[in-house]
Amino acid sequence: MTTTHETARRSSLSVLAAATATHNTGRDDDIALPKLPGFVESAFSPLAYEVSSRCLTAHPGDGDRTAVALASLTGDTTTADLASRRMVSGRVHNPLLFMQATANSVLGHMSREFGITGQMFSISTLDDTLSELLAMADLLLEDPEVDRVLVLAVELGGGERVAAMHRELAADSGRPVPALPESAGLAAAMLLGRPDDTAPGTQVSFRPAGSTPSTGSAGPAGQLGGIHSLFELATAHAEPRTETETHTHAHQ
Repeated sequence: MTTTHETARRSSLSVLAAATATHNTGRDDDIALPKLPGFVESAFSPLAYEVSSRCLTAHPGDGDRTAVALASLTGDTTTADLASRRMVSGRVHNPLLFMQATANSVLGHMSREFGITGQMFSISTLDDTLSELLAMADLLLEDPEVDRVLVLAVELGGGERVAAMHRELAADSGRPVPALPESAGLAAAMLLGRPDDTAPGTQVSFRPAGSTPSTGSAGPAGQLGGIHSLFELATAHAEPRTETETHTHAHQ
């Protein structure tokens, strides 16, 4: 049972590290995709690995006590579309494409590279990605055997099929269709711990899950799954700091 004291204490989490990465979006800080063995054609897994490795390298820790949560509304649409086109055209099935179309595949690669044996999850949500990931991290940190949680989100531009799917799924929410180019991708990650894990350190505040219903705002940029809010927060925390700063995120 969670006590009132625990609920109050856990209205904030420590940000141990943060990172963002974009590819082919037209931003000045777009990166060339890093080579990731076993993953081809798509930006999804390379971007997920890029932001995760930055966080885990910047703040090394015990992989046995590290959990991971990956969020993406539509997942690796590039790979899924490519596999579909190959099948329709009668080409030989490529098992590599089947493997990497599953978002969990890159988590397996990360676990091997960084020795992570804690719990790993992939989620898809129409609600605000940042809210969902903070709630997931808060829940995972209830486990005394978990000291930190890596949360990350990745979204790709996709094509007309993805846009049509998004319009159908979000018909009642008023979300705009994302304006990303088809080949674009963006990712953000934050390594989170309990509030007293860093002194001094940055804190991210939030309302505990279930305290206020979420409207699932997609953010001003209209990115799929509301990744914009996580991306902005991770960008802010990834910048050099001269003093402890608290950023508050609340369900709208």
